[in-house]
Amino acid sequence: MTRTILGAAGALPPETATALHPADLAALLDRRAPEDAWDVLARLPLARRAETFGYLAAETQVAIARIAAPRDLAAIVSAMDADERADLWTRLDEEAREKLAPALAAAEREDIRKLSSYAPGTAGAVMTSEYAVLRGDLTAREAIEALRGQAHSKETIQVAYVLSPQRRLLGTVLLEDLVLAPGDRRVEALMRKDPPFVRADDPAEEAARAIARYDLPAIPVINGGEMMVGIVTADDAMDVPAAGATEDFQKLAGATGPHAPLGAAPLALLYRKRVLWLVMLVFANLLSGFGLALHEETISAHIALVFFLPLLIASGGNAGSQAATLMVRALATGEVVARDWARLLLREALVAVALGATMALAVSLIGFWRGGPEIALIVAITMVLVVLAGSLVGMSLPFILSRFGADPAAASAPLVTTMADVAGVMIYLGVATAVLTSI
Repeated sequence: MTRTILGAAGALPPETATALHPADLAALLDRRAPEDAWDVLARLPLARRAETFGYLAAETQVAIARIAAPRDLAAIVSAMDADERADLWTRLDEEAREKLAPALAAAEREDIRKLSSYAPGTAGAVMTSEYAVLRGDLTAREAIEALRGQAHSKETIQVAYVLSPQRRLLGTVLLEDLVLAPGDRRVEALMRKDPPFVRADDPAEEAARAIARYDLPAIPVINGGEMMVGIVTADDAMDVPAAGATEDFQKLAGATGPHAPLGAAPLALLYRKRVLWLVMLVFANLLSGFGLALHEETISAHIALVFFLPLLIASGGNAGSQAATLMVRALATGEVVARDWARLLLREALVAVALGATMALAVSLIGFWRGGPEIALIVAITMVLVVLAGSLVGMSLPFILSRFGADPAAASAPLVTTMADVAGVMIYLGVATAVLTSI
């Protein structure tokens, strides 16, 4: 009987596994049981097996690592890119590492140890140690031959690095420049001196921004001793903003990331990642109830006020969420920094007043219809103030968290909305009491 690989689109003959792009094959295997996925992988040539394994979701890699024989897993790990090896190593538990380590070559174990020692989210954590190196005294012809010999073991040969004997970065040279140069031209005459670089402990986002800013195929990474230790390639840099954006959106939603595809994440995990914020905000919302209790007499005497309460506090929360989202994005991309807060605060206040006044004009007409000129005035004043308060809270929280070294994305939409709701209730009923008692 012909064996088949079952995917979302139905049955696939075994030869299709070889014809599919590794990323497409990995997407199918992610949907299968780990045993079935490993059964398919084990039948592929080693190079293709390692490439496909690198595209698998993190939890699928770990599950396969638990069931594969140490020698078979070591063969895949040895054929993987250095940065992917380190990523897998950090995901494995201690037992799996102890089984895998003896099957790896000493050089590979040392390389994994170095790469996995960098803190998550740093340039060092996403770099690879497999980069091409050339001597400055080589001719262009000799350099091309040297790169040909290195190509099979390096992440990229589009750019090569010229280092001093102490492994200090002297310059970079592009393969294109070597090919176009006269054969007897020296590398040191072709290399670009003082190239851009990042440090191993810089945020990974900084490496991604530098690659985009200077249009580089890769950027070198320097350690604290000023020695070159790796490169971050453009394809790895592309994953950094996507991962960061996913994490930021999860935090903005008031949930920590499930660290697994949403459709595959266990229900218990989804529950744990969301419950803490929601329970905390339940108690925070009690402040709104206290505000209502303080103004029971005003509400009882003017029941029309209740009609506008949801509308007004929602407007403040919406304005705050907008402002917070814009600021988190601007801080993440480097468009603004913490010292810009005072300047942006005034701009945000002016924009918020204009927005609030426009919304107040529209809602005051309904206020006049529902409760007369007094209610219209109360609703109009409150609308301007709650939009202003919500916007300033939403804009300021990311700056405050950034100032104290916390993640600005933690100024999540539920938190901003809750604070804006509490402020909205206090402002609305405070304005109502002040206006109605003065008449």
